[in-house]
Amino acid sequence: MAEATESAGDGGAASPRPLFAGLSDITISQDIPIEGEITIPMRSRIREFDSSTLNESVQNTIMRDLKAVGKKFMHVLYPRKSNTLLRDWDLWGPLFLCVILALMLQRDAVDSEKYGGPQFAEVFVTLWFGAVTITLNSKLLGGNISVFQSLCVLGYCILPLTVAMLICRLVLLVELGPVNFLVRLLVVILMFAWSVVASTAFLADSQPPNRKTLAVYPVCLFYFVISWMVLTFTPQ
Repeated sequence: MAEATESAGDGGAASPRPLFAGLSDITISQDIPIEGEITIPMRSRIREFDSSTLNESVQNTIMRDLKAVGKKFMHVLYPRKSNTLLRDWDLWGPLFLCVILALMLQRDAVDSEKYGGPQFAEVFVTLWFGAVTITLNSKLLGGNISVFQSLCVLGYCILPLTVAMLICRLVLLVELGPVNFLVRLLVVILMFAWSVVASTAFLADSQPPNRKTLAVYPVCLFYFVISWMVLTFTPQ
């Protein structure tokens, strides 16, 4: 009895068997192939190749960007609720419009130090500073768009006022008078309304419903300042 008890105690004190003790006895048959190749479906390869722009020529890249800018201009000319400017934003169009508008607002004066460089810098800085200020105001009001998306929309919507500046410069080639000013006033008012409607069509849904007025007011003020600069321009 003592020996049986002692043997039972020794069995209880023995260490447990390892969990993977029997795996060393398992052998892999030579008939089972263990080689292989990880392949990507052909459709995935084609899609990845099409979306890559590393292998396209410079000419194709430039044409693709120009077409994208042209499509955004068309969205501004025919304003409607769309997220095209917000989704595929860029700053090429706004930069081009700002440079063109600043050049047209530059006075034709002999004294370039008085009317040349500072005039261009004044217009250029006013446009970008105003756009950045409106963007920060939109973000503080809880807008759900990024800074660059807002700059893209505000910059592209300067297009009607740029057209207004071009028309006003052509009208100014005629003799100045009340009729001349009235024509320029009507053109500027029309293009001002166009810019405001186009910008609010893209930015309205990005603001909280109870704060849309606070977000639209600075936009109207921004385009009003540009419109005033266009209306009051007179060549020297």
